[in-house]
Amino acid sequence: MAASSTCMFRSSFFSPNPYSKQQSPAKSNGIHFFTPIKATASSTDDAISASTQPQKHRRPADENIREEARRHISSHNFSARYVPFNADPNSSEWYSLDEIIYRSRSGGLLDVQHDMDALKKFDGQYWRSLFDSRVGKTTWPYGSGVWSKKEWVLPEIDSDDIVSAFEGNSNLFWAERFGKQFLGMSDLWVKHCGISHTGSFKDLGMTVLVSQVNRLRKMHKPVVGVGCASTGDTSAALSAYCASAGIPSIVFLPANKISMAQLVQPIANGAFVLSLDTDFDGCMQLIREVTAELPIYLANSLNSLRLEGQKTAAIEILQQFDWEVPDWVIIPGGNLGNIYAFYKGFQMCKELGLVDRIPRLVCAQAANANPLYLHYKSGWKEFKSVKANTTFASAIQIGDPVSIDRAVYALKNSNGIVEEATEEELMDAMAQADSTGMFICPHTGVALTALSKLRKTGVIRPTDRTVVVSTAHGLKFTQSKVDYHSKEIKNMECRFANPPVQVKADFGSVMDVLKKYLLSKNSKF
Repeated sequence: MAASSTCMFRSSFFSPNPYSKQQSPAKSNGIHFFTPIKATASSTDDAISASTQPQKHRRPADENIREEARRHISSHNFSARYVPFNADPNSSEWYSLDEIIYRSRSGGLLDVQHDMDALKKFDGQYWRSLFDSRVGKTTWPYGSGVWSKKEWVLPEIDSDDIVSAFEGNSNLFWAERFGKQFLGMSDLWVKHCGISHTGSFKDLGMTVLVSQVNRLRKMHKPVVGVGCASTGDTSAALSAYCASAGIPSIVFLPANKISMAQLVQPIANGAFVLSLDTDFDGCMQLIREVTAELPIYLANSLNSLRLEGQKTAAIEILQQFDWEVPDWVIIPGGNLGNIYAFYKGFQMCKELGLVDRIPRLVCAQAANANPLYLHYKSGWKEFKSVKANTTFASAIQIGDPVSIDRAVYALKNSNGIVEEATEEELMDAMAQADSTGMFICPHTGVALTALSKLRKTGVIRPTDRTVVVSTAHGLKFTQSKVDYHSKEIKNMECRFANPPVQVKADFGSVMDVLKKYLLSKNSKF
C-alpha cells in the first residue's frame, strides 16, 4: 500500500499520461494533485489526518534523478513542429523539429507550432495545477522553470536528452521604493531573469536548443558543434550548456565591444572563441554563412527553438501573480526575439484558458540602436535597419534585428508600444534603481527609462500593475557602474554618482565628514 501511494504521489510531478477522456480536476486523469493539510498542535484530528497522507520516499541511493525519471516515462499525444512564421492557416509547409532547418522555403522565419487541439483537451485549471505542482521541486527535469512546462516547450523530447541547470523560476520582486520615490507607483515589479545560471535570460532558451542538439546528436544527425554570434550573454549561455553536455561550442564575438565579465564566461566554459573586428551584425552574417557550410548548429535567435524556452518567463510571471494578469510588461529589445517570446507565452496561456487576457507589451530600445523604435514611430511603414552605435546596453546594440517581423507581430497583437532611452537616461535610471537596493544591468536601465517616460505622459497609470523584465545581472556590467560613479564617462553629467569620499585617517576629520553626512540625511541630527 505504501509503495502504491508513493508512486501515486510522485506522478503529479512527472510527465502526464492523461490522454484518455478528459475528466474534471477532482477525478483521476493520470495526474494526481494533493492539497497539503496543515496540522497544528491544537488540532488533533488534523494532525492525525496529516500523518496518514502518502509520503514521498527518497529514491534509492544508487539512483540519480535522471534514472529516477526514466522509471516514470509515460506516453502522450502532444507534439510540435516548425512552420513558417505567421503563415497562411492553409499552408501545408511544415518541418519536424528533428530537421536541421532555420528558414522557410521562402526564406522567412520559422516558428514552433504546438498541437493546440491536443493541449485543449485539458482545461486551464488542469494546466495551472500541473505547473504549480512542479515549482521548487528537484524532480528531473521539472525543477527547471522551463522544463516544468515541458508539454508546452518540447513535448516529444526524452527527458534523458534534456540539458538543464534548473534555470528559470527567477525572482519577481516588488520594487516598492523605486516605484514610490521615482515614479509614484504602488504596484511596480521587476522580473529578474538575470538571476540565472550564467547571469542572463538567455539560459531559458539555451537549455531548449542544446537539449534538442543533444537529441539530434544521439540520432546521428550531422551536428559536430553549436555556434553563435553574440554580444556576450548568448555566448555565455551556449558555452555553459554545451560544456554540460560535452558538445563543442563555437562563439563569434565583436572585438572590444563586450564587458570582460561577459567575455570570460565562454572562455572559462571551454568554448572556441573567435574575436572578430566587426560589430554584432557582422558576426551574425558570418555565422550564418559558416553554419550553411559546416556541421555547426546555429544557436542565435533566428533559431526559433530558443524562443520556446524564453516564453516560459511570461508564464512564470502569471504563475507568480497567482495567475492574475499584469497590466504592462516592459522588455528591453535588441535582436527582438524576446518580445515575441513573451507574447507567445502570454497568448498560449490565454488560448488554453489559464487566463482571460494578455498584458500590454512595451519594447524598450537604446537610442543608439533603435531600428524598431524608428519603425514604430513611422507608423509601421517600411522597416529600415540602422548602423548601431556604441551603447552601455551592449547586448541590445543591434541595428539589423533578426526577429523584426516577430516583434512587430507581438506588438500589434498586444496593443504594444516602443520607447527608447539615451545613454544618459539609461545610466541615470540604472543608478537610481541601484540606489534603492537593486543592482541592475544597463539594459534594465533602458526598460526603466521607457517606464518613466510612459508614466510622465500618463500612458501608464500610478496603480497599473507593471512588470519590468531585467534581462541580465548587474555583476556583468560593473565597469560601466565604476565609470559612472567615478564620473569618467565623456559628455555625461552622471547626476546620481556616489563616489567615495577621501578623508584623512584621524578621528576629527572622520567625525566632521560623518556629521555633515548625517545632517544631510536628517536635519534634526
